Amino acid sequence: MARKQLLDGAVQERDFFADVMDVVRRIPRGRVTSYGAIARYLGAARSARIVGYCMNNSHTVKPPVPAHRVVNSAGVLSGKHHFGPEDRMQRLLEKEGVKVKDDQVVEFEKRFWDPGAELSL
Repeated sequence: MARKQLLDGAVQERDFFADVMDVVRRIPRGRVTSYGAIARYLGAARSARIVGYCMNNSHTVKPPVPAHRVVNSAGVLSGKHHFGPEDRMQRLLEKEGVKVKDDQVVEFEKRFWDPGAELSL
């Protein structure tokens, strides 16, 4: 359980896994973000790998989480083996209009959604 200090000085318990799921649910259709961008947004810049572990378990939560929209910092579908059939992650992204070539998001910079710029804690 992580702790977050509030503006009034009080300390609030946080559930990092739940926070990651909340951010991922906010990624718009047709956009992608990275594990690192989510970690930075949550104030845990060195925890990109932990965000990846959260994505590995995202299929267990309700409401559903569009984990296919989370890729590595170069736009590579690094978590694709967690989606069942090897091409499922790519198919889900392409269904939303995201082009993928050789396991990498085409025009990644254009499709990138930065929670730090789009959301506020």
